[in-house]
Amino acid sequence: MTGLSAIPEIRLARCHCGAVVIEAFLPEGLASARRCDCSLCRRRGPGAVTALTARLRVLQGQDNLGLYTWGTHRARHYFCKTCGIYTHHQRRSNPAECGINIGCLDGIDPRDFSDIPWTDGVNYRLDGPD
Repeated sequence: MTGLSAIPEIRLARCHCGAVVIEAFLPEGLASARRCDCSLCRRRGPGAVTALTARLRVLQGQDNLGLYTWGTHRARHYFCKTCGIYTHHQRRSNPAECGINIGCLDGIDPRDFSDIPWTDGVNYRLDGPD
């Protein structure tokens, strides 16, 4: 994952069908990319970059966003109701942060993220399993 910028930036992200478009501020740029091995992320697959929840805006498709939660309901996972693509999630570990699906970012080649560090979501415990 060499060469990914750690410069703060604003990025657009969109689902596959284009119904949902979000704008997100990435305080660490693309260098914040991580993968998680929690029960949902390991099935979902894509890595995510860190955005600030307070600076995430849904520019298009708010009514087309589905929400999935479970367990403690702290983590909030959003997806397009039309194409099913996961766009972003509000983190359980830090609700002030969101993870933005790398594959949804405009102008990104996912091959640039071949060696993304992993987060130990399996063993993370704030107040119980989620």
